[in-house]
Amino acid sequence: MASTSSRKPDCMSSLERLKRHADARLQRIHAAGQHRVVKPTHRKSDAQAERDGQQLISFCDNDYLSLACEPRVIRAACDAAEQYGVGAGASRLITGDCPLNSVLERRLAAMKGTEACLVFGSGYLANVGTIPALVGQADTILLDELSHACMYAGARLSGAEIHIFRHNDVEHARELIERAQGQVLVLTETVFSMDGDRAPLLELNALCEHSGAWLMTDDAHGLGILDAPNPAPIQMGTLSKAAGAYGGYVCGPAEVIDMLVSRARSFVYTTGLPAPVLAAAIRALDIMCEEPYRADRAKDHAALFCDLMRLPAPESVIVPVIVGEEARTMNISAALERDGYLVTAIRPPTVPKGTSRLRITFATGHTEADVRRLSETLNRLLQS
Repeated sequence: MASTSSRKPDCMSSLERLKRHADARLQRIHAAGQHRVVKPTHRKSDAQAERDGQQLISFCDNDYLSLACEPRVIRAACDAAEQYGVGAGASRLITGDCPLNSVLERRLAAMKGTEACLVFGSGYLANVGTIPALVGQADTILLDELSHACMYAGARLSGAEIHIFRHNDVEHARELIERAQGQVLVLTETVFSMDGDRAPLLELNALCEHSGAWLMTDDAHGLGILDAPNPAPIQMGTLSKAAGAYGGYVCGPAEVIDMLVSRARSFVYTTGLPAPVLAAAIRALDIMCEEPYRADRAKDHAALFCDLMRLPAPESVIVPVIVGEEARTMNISAALERDGYLVTAIRPPTVPKGTSRLRITFATGHTEADVRRLSETLNRLLQS
């Protein structure tokens, strides 16, 4: 029987078409100045790194408390590997739960002052699984315009109507809530990852209480650093930054967490975290609580840097130095690396056009001398 397909024969193979498609997109990425490459880097303790044989001081690391290479954390991971192995095997609902999951979840719930907690494979997975489980097509999501990409992704997956409110503008959020349909979910970060500023959580929570909306926060960059209260009933975060390990979590009411076990697709259909990662996170949280000086030291470094650079006082340990033009930002980042500092340039589409920046982060492992030398070097480069 003759084929009824109207598709014309193509002598080019499917593989060749795929390669040409990817190459065309690559050319557009290059033309926009947005091509990225990964660079092999050996991270070491105390904010040190090695790249291409050069020793560097890392000022772009999210390991704020310098716990990723802490010997006690490493030992905990090694012990767990010997006891439980190095892989989870499958979803936690399939193979059964490694006992370390419940230990970690109880620890996080206690730290956050909530009834319960659920650990996910990553912060991204926590957001894209939790948000669609909370609201759907008949509902409304309000997002701070600078919320992380995974919050946007979770919002889109939910099917809810999405509205964006101006950054940290509670009055704009109020206006949007008054016109919203169904259940309203308000999403924001506690510390914004690219600017280092904080959300007005008390004001947003008061708005939600008055209107019947729910507030959910992304605390990826606040855990272990901020000591301010978080009134949000749903608190998501990560274990890959100040905790120095890996994974994500959601803390909240027991009923919400129980529901997520059955309805958060990124939990149900994802392999559980390996035991060594769980054990490392648990030990890191212990150290975080036992040694509060770690957070104080990182915040002191950020404050010193801002004073030396004549920048506004920091609200966290993230300090953006806005350069503006992409090429100049990349050139300054490369010059800093030649001088022994790892400071990554952040450019569109991660940040808005015209706001390319050096995102500088401060850690326990830095010394005052490191901070002073960085500020001297950066001031010289910015003035050249």
